[in-house]
Amino acid sequence: MSEQIREMRAYTLEDAIVRGETRIEAIQIRKPNSGELRGFTLNDVANGRFDTMIKLLPRITMPPITENEAAELSLADMAELINIVTDFLLTKDRMAELRPI
Repeated sequence: MSEQIREMRAYTLEDAIVRGETRIEAIQIRKPNSGELRGFTLNDVANGRFDTMIKLLPRITMPPITENEAAELSLADMAELINIVTDFLLTKDRMAELRPI
């Protein structure tokens, strides 16, 4: 079975995540597949519920962030990450309709 290449989006954090002596200043967010959404309702993901995103982000970020780190993200960073994740739910045609060239 071949591995499917999924869309990734880069995001530079407004407020870095500090993990010991390491500072995570940017993360990659991978378009989730159906399995990574297991345990969530599509409605909760689409509406950007914070508790849903706190559990989902560790599954789809590189480097992976923990649930605690997701819970401690600044409001600005969480809002942008929610926008990225919810954009992944749109088809390419729908995205083009919403963001014309």
